Amino acid sequence: VKPKLGLSGKNYGRVVYEGLKGGLDFLKDDENINSQPFMRWRERFLNCLEGINRASAATGEVKGSYLNITGATMEDVYKRAEYAKAIGSVIVMIDLVMGYTAIQSIAYWCRENDMLLHLHRAGNSTYARQKNHGINFRVICKWMRMSGVDHIHAGTVVGKLEGDPLMIKGFYDVLRLTELEVNLPFGIFFEMDWASLRRCMPVASGGIHCGQMHQLIHYLGDDVVLQFGGGTI
Repeated sequence: VKPKLGLSGKNYGRVVYEGLKGGLDFLKDDENINSQPFMRWRERFLNCLEGINRASAATGEVKGSYLNITGATMEDVYKRAEYAKAIGSVIVMIDLVMGYTAIQSIAYWCRENDMLLHLHRAGNSTYARQKNHGINFRVICKWMRMSGVDHIHAGTVVGKLEGDPLMIKGFYDVLRLTELEVNLPFGIFFEMDWASLRRCMPVASGGIHCGQMHQLIHYLGDDVVLQFGGGTI
């Protein structure tokens, strides 16, 4: 949902309703949206669900919105997750900056409560952007798949989070395949058998718009979630 910050809960719910009624399958909170004075989390959750239910009734289609439950403590995260479930949401989202213990803890909670968990990779650039220092995002993809998240932002070939098409394809393969073969152009240097470990759905998001869908599908395949924020037409 754009703009990222500044909307009241009521206006936020209106944007959710208009987007879903206009043809989108889902919307999501931005990584920056948490519980600020202009819109507390409980107010946002309620208005989002109202917009979802109205759009579903108007279109006859299944709609949804990812509710950001990222919080300062695990108590906050669990409290928001429980509330999201209680009012009828089937999916919640968190930010990578929460930390690995927190991510795996809420992933376990989502498994036990039949909720989907969407992970925004906010904070990834602090250790992945520098080419000769830090952690490559391919490693983060493996960790997050092992942690149990259902969706993760894995980059785009075009747009804001663009990268080398082969490298991005390698990220997607790490998340989607059951067995990995050595593929040096994709950046996969080792064979890896994921056995029965759940797959993770890669998400293409960041500066993309509907006019680029053919490029994204060509490079990434159709087993992917496409997210358009400011590029929604």
